[in-house]
Amino acid sequence: MGANASNAMLFLVTTLFDLALWVFLLRVILQWVRADFYNPISQLIWKATRYPTDWLRRFVPSAGNLNLAAGLVVAALTLAYVYTVVGLLGFSVTTLSALWFAALKLLVVVVNLYTFTIFVQAILSWLGPGVNNPASNILWSMNEPLLRPARRVLSPLSGLDLSPLIVILLLQVLNRLLPLPGIFR
Repeated sequence: MGANASNAMLFLVTTLFDLALWVFLLRVILQWVRADFYNPISQLIWKATRYPTDWLRRFVPSAGNLNLAAGLVVAALTLAYVYTVVGLLGFSVTTLSALWFAALKLLVVVVNLYTFTIFVQAILSWLGPGVNNPASNILWSMNEPLLRPARRVLSPLSGLDLSPLIVILLLQVLNRLLPLPGIFR
């Protein structure tokens, strides 16, 4: 397989795994922050992740608000991603290294998910301030635990809330500090 085909395949695999991880992570996060279960977006996430998660919930109970069954699916998907990328590139990796890369990949995916959701929430607040819609409600529930401490440090200036900018900046610094090799990003 040529270099271009290999790059295209790696891009496709990474994109598909990242999207699947985002959906399952959203299930974990939305349940953890107690987002509105009857919100249409919550229902979509719930239904999209229903079958593997509901089957595992029989064996893996939740810990308070934390859905451990969905977390187990996220961990398995991340490990499968590492082994898929290693297999595509023709490398070999030890089990301990695979677990380490999977943990780092999971952190990168979480940072990217929060960066994206905070960015979308900021854009929605500019386009329709004070508008109540399902997307903004879910984003607020999800992002408020990160934005609240930033608002305490930097209060709104002339009605402009800069906390999303601060949090996105810190998330991107954290993303750059994670020692994940480029092939897994």
